[in-house]
Amino acid sequence: MPRAGLTSTVVTQAAADLADEVGLDAVTLTALAQRFGVATPSLYSHVRSTADLRTRVALLALAETADLVASSLAGVSRREAIDAVGGVWRSYAVEHPGRYAATRVPLDAAAAAASAGPRHADLARASLRGYDLAADDVTHAVRLLGATFHGYAALDAAGAFAHGAPAAPTSDATWERVVDGLDTLLRSWETR
Repeated sequence: MPRAGLTSTVVTQAAADLADEVGLDAVTLTALAQRFGVATPSLYSHVRSTADLRTRVALLALAETADLVASSLAGVSRREAIDAVGGVWRSYAVEHPGRYAATRVPLDAAAAAASAGPRHADLARASLRGYDLAADDVTHAVRLLGATFHGYAALDAAGAFAHGAPAAPTSDATWERVVDGLDTLLRSWETR
């Protein structure tokens, strides 16, 4: 019999919070059961396995970030749009490191189709609408933005840019240059 108050949603939210505290790799059914003060088997009525739990955290994180990206795109275009989308990923990786790590978890075809992943692809295309790009170039640009945003967000959140010389530019200053570079590149791809 399921423990009162525990639902799949409650378990998933607690797993996401735990991932942010201790890292996604440390999120297990045993660790989560300890958090709830229940025996591990009592979680099986809500999730199938640790892998299922991590997939649920990934789906939650993808949905949260899709909402944040959609909000960030309101009223902006071109450079401001790509800066806004990238900014969401940068801040999410710092504020929710475990959830951010979950967004990189490979999903099976069914989970991927049911996730906010397709919405993210649509939002990435929306961020590019201010540029006059050919259809093939939109696909290339979506991939370029994704690789750039996630590479920068992951490195920045891990502190990779924090140990430069005292007079070195800040990560935020470098980010502005990255966005300027992306904007210049995308404008060069525009169809004439």
